[in-house]
Amino acid sequence: MTGDELRAWCLSLPGAAEEFPFAPGLSVFKVARKVFALSRLSAQPLTVSVKCDPELGESLRASYASIVPGYHLNKRHWITITLGRDAGDDLVRDLVQDSHDLVRPRPRRAPGGRA
Repeated sequence: MTGDELRAWCLSLPGAAEEFPFAPGLSVFKVARKVFALSRLSAQPLTVSVKCDPELGESLRASYASIVPGYHLNKRHWITITLGRDAGDDLVRDLVQDSHDLVRPRPRRAPGGRA
């Protein structure tokens, strides 16, 4: 997966936007003002940091050399993936999607449990 492909995937998710609040060249992908992915899309090797369920993150770090605790992020809730190594593109897309799902707004339930 290239940086352009990663950007396109992140922006294809509902409500996603790309911003540069921290530094030029550091893409921060958000949904409803919440971050779900960060990447320097021109970096070699290409990495992406995503939010992750803590138990899943622990399992992924134990299974893939290319997945480590989130770089400059909460190590319990974020992972950083180096692309082009043992975690394939499909897994990267799934993890970006999962991160988006974790932070996107949920519809509020009406009183009485009805949506």
